[in-house]
Amino acid sequence: MKAIRVAQFGGPEVLVVQDVPTPEAGPGQVRVKLEAAGINPVETYIRAGTYARLPQLPYTPGTDGAGVVDAVADDVAGVAVGDRVYVAALLARASTGTYAEYVVCDASCVHPLPATMTAGQGAAVGVPYATAWRALFQKARLQPGETVFVHGASGGVGLAAVQIARAHGADVLGSAGTAEGLELIRSEGAHLALNHASEVYLDELLRVTDGRGADIVLEMLANVNLERDLAITAQNGRIVVIGSRGALQFNPRGTMARELTIVGMAYWNTPLADDRQVHAGICAGLEAGTLRPAVGRQFSLGEAPRAHDAVMAPGAHGKIVLLP
Repeated sequence: MKAIRVAQFGGPEVLVVQDVPTPEAGPGQVRVKLEAAGINPVETYIRAGTYARLPQLPYTPGTDGAGVVDAVADDVAGVAVGDRVYVAALLARASTGTYAEYVVCDASCVHPLPATMTAGQGAAVGVPYATAWRALFQKARLQPGETVFVHGASGGVGLAAVQIARAHGADVLGSAGTAEGLELIRSEGAHLALNHASEVYLDELLRVTDGRGADIVLEMLANVNLERDLAITAQNGRIVVIGSRGALQFNPRGTMARELTIVGMAYWNTPLADDRQVHAGICAGLEAGTLRPAVGRQFSLGEAPRAHDAVMAPGAHGKIVLLP
C-alpha cells in the first residue's frame, strides 16, 4: 500500500509517500480501507519534533480517518467487514497511522459512520469533535441556556463546538477572521458571528449579552486572546484553553472579581471511560443529523506537505483532509 512515512523530524518536506506492506489486524484490532484521512494541527508539531509526545522514527502520521472495515480479528465483536466507520485513534494502544491507504488500530477506535455522510466528513470527526465535546461537557460542564463563545470558530474544533453547543440548547457566539468564515459559522448554528479582525468585536459580544459576557469561552489561540477573554467572561464563567502557540504575560487579577475558572485540556489525556462517553454522544449527534462535519480543502496523499502548510495557515474554513 501507499503511505506517508516520516524518517526524520523536520519541515513538511519530510512527509514522503512510500510503498509499504499492508498491515495485518492482530488481536483486538481491525483494518480499515481508508477513503479519507483528517489533518490536525498537532500532527504538524509532532512532525517538526517539537511536541511533548513523539513517536519512534520512522512512522506514519494521522489518527483520524474514514472508510470501510476490511479485516477483523477473531476476538473482536461489534464490528464487521463491510462496516462504514470513522476512525478516532488518538488514544489507541496501537495504530499504524491514517495518512495511508489502510490503517490497523484497536477495534474500540472505530465508530459507525451514517450512510448520509461522506468519507471526508467522517475523517473530520475524530480529534475535532472529541475535543469539542470534552471541552464543553467534561471540562466546562455546559448547561442548556448558557452562553458559549467559541474564539476561532471556523476551524475543525470550532465548528464542532458550535454545532454541539447549539444542539444542547446554548446561545452560541463565534468568531472568525474572514467573510467566508463568518458565513460558515452562521450556517452551522452560531446565533452571532463576530469578526475577530475588527478591533472592537469583543465590544459587540458584551453588547449582545447586556454586559454580562459568556458563561463559557473556548479558546483556540490563548497566547493571543486569553487576557482579553477575562473581560468578556461572565461571573463564575469557565474558559477552556484548547490551543496556544506561544507564551503571554497578563494580570491574573482579572480572574478574581468574577471568580473565573481557566482550565487547559489536551485530548490525549482523556481517560478511556470518558472517551467512550464522548463518542457515544458524537455518534448520537451524527445519527440524528445535529452534527454535520464541514470539510474544507482536500488534498491527495502526495500533497500531504501542502496540507500541513494549509492546516497552520490563518482563516481555516472546515476540516482539511487527505484522500488516499
